[in-house]
Amino acid sequence: MAKQIRRVRPPERPFADPLTESVAAQIERDFGAFVPPFALHASVPSVLAACWTMLREALVTAHVDRRRKEAVASAVSRANACTYCVDAHTAALHALGAATAADALAAPTGRVGDDEPLAALVAWAEATRTADDPRLRTPPFGAAEAPELIAVACCFHYVNRMVAMFLVPSPLPFGSPRLKALTRRMLAPILGGQLRRDLAPGESLAFLPEAPLPADLAWAAEHSTLAAAFARAAAAIDAAGASVLSAAVRTRVEKAVAAWHGADMPLGKQWLVDATASLDEPDRPAARLALLAALAPFQVDDDTIADFRGAAPDDAALVAATAWASFTAARRIAGWVTGAARGA
Repeated sequence: MAKQIRRVRPPERPFADPLTESVAAQIERDFGAFVPPFALHASVPSVLAACWTMLREALVTAHVDRRRKEAVASAVSRANACTYCVDAHTAALHALGAATAADALAAPTGRVGDDEPLAALVAWAEATRTADDPRLRTPPFGAAEAPELIAVACCFHYVNRMVAMFLVPSPLPFGSPRLKALTRRMLAPILGGQLRRDLAPGESLAFLPEAPLPADLAWAAEHSTLAAAFARAAAAIDAAGASVLSAAVRTRVEKAVAAWHGADMPLGKQWLVDATASLDEPDRPAARLALLAALAPFQVDDDTIADFRGAAPDDAALVAATAWASFTAARRIAGWVTGAARGA
């Protein structure tokens, strides 16, 4: 695990913090291992709990089976070019019996055939990346299924950003598509039993205090467990962001995210210079980091992080700032997904 995490110190067991230890133990019980996408959050116990609570409760089966949820996770990750999550979740999809869809999503073209049973759901999940994509107007699921599928999409738009900044490109030891396909087949018998276990809903909620559901997360309201999970997580991540980012920085990022419709940001940094020019000089490194985390996480480089660490050197500040920005973008995406469906 340590070799997969970069830019923050890999966690060491046992954890001195009881919340971190309790969350990690539940992750190991339910997911089989304290995997790097969770472990990278360990320096901020409340944010680790928030990430786990959202993802666990989103993946617990109520109206939607785990295979369809893994298809959404894989397709969102594919749309975000997050090869780490594509490799991890296509392996899960393969283990759940959707080998053809898994191999297609993991292939360089990423094209899932129209005759594949999961094709419509994959197309919808890929479309969540862009606010104006017409595929969002006709989701291939009913109202009862919507909260779970939107929750999975929201979680992976968040996780993909954090993974892009803090993990190596893939959890698999082999780089070629052919060897990755072989690895998926080899892992299927191991992963299948773990993924098919029935998980009781709501068991992660105790890690965080109750909180009201924000208006922009109202899509979760009809699913009481998801509403509780996302309300608690939003409160924890908002508090963590406020502890390390000034009000001016948070306002600037929120305005930029509200105006964003999913377009890729320019590769040059002039847009960052323009976006932060009105801020006081001490706020600019944090604003640059947060804007990149939200809108262009693959552009976060070591210089960006070094500039941020000049004022806030510890891992906890770095994780809190990037988690807040990443979740701000994920919330925006969930909002345009639900808005497009209502306008259909």
